[in-house]
Amino acid sequence: MKNIIVTGTSRGIGYELTLQFANAGHNVLAISRNIPQTLLQHPNVTCLSVDLADESALQVVDDFLSSTWKKVDAVVHNAGALLLKPFAETTQADFERIYKVNVFAVANLTRLCLPYLQSGSHVVTISSIGGVRGSLKFAGLAAYSSSKGAVITLTELLAEEYKEKGISFNVLALGSVQTEMLEEAFPGYQAPISADGMATYIYDFTLNGNKYFNGKVLEVSSTNP
Repeated sequence: MKNIIVTGTSRGIGYELTLQFANAGHNVLAISRNIPQTLLQHPNVTCLSVDLADESALQVVDDFLSSTWKKVDAVVHNAGALLLKPFAETTQADFERIYKVNVFAVANLTRLCLPYLQSGSHVVTISSIGGVRGSLKFAGLAAYSSSKGAVITLTELLAEEYKEKGISFNVLALGSVQTEMLEEAFPGYQAPISADGMATYIYDFTLNGNKYFNGKVLEVSSTNP
């Protein structure tokens, strides 16, 4: 069974994905600010309450990995922050808040995990179709979508830098999924796929996708948005 880190596990895709991994017998380190009771009580899940926007808060993750797991088979960077605001009203502080979660936390947690990753490990970053070059863009999502584009380039760079170590880095750029975040971005819109349904796809890709891909961006979308 594998040791898998998942971020953004308090709700939506991250919550469902954690349960799928854990119910299949894998060990999951679930990282989020809020901890659902269901995950806390699951024997295969270790929950850590961490504010990913605070780099120093990640020390508890390093403490756990160094004392308990000592190796990491997969990381799923699922946590995300959303801002829906006209660009003219979007301040530098707004950009920094979004980038701290969507970009800097991905970089910081990945760097922390490097000593525990090994040949065959897979790092999966959940991005958005809105961060893909040439895709349909939506007004009010300048900070969010640009941050999702940044982690795509970061992933491509990391795949190149660590390919000799056998560590794979890939991005899943998701389209609309019926989550609370989608409701915040597009009130009233009904997505064709549930959080649990998308988690099933991510589950399989995390465990098997690195056999076929490295440094790639897979667009997982059937609709606009």
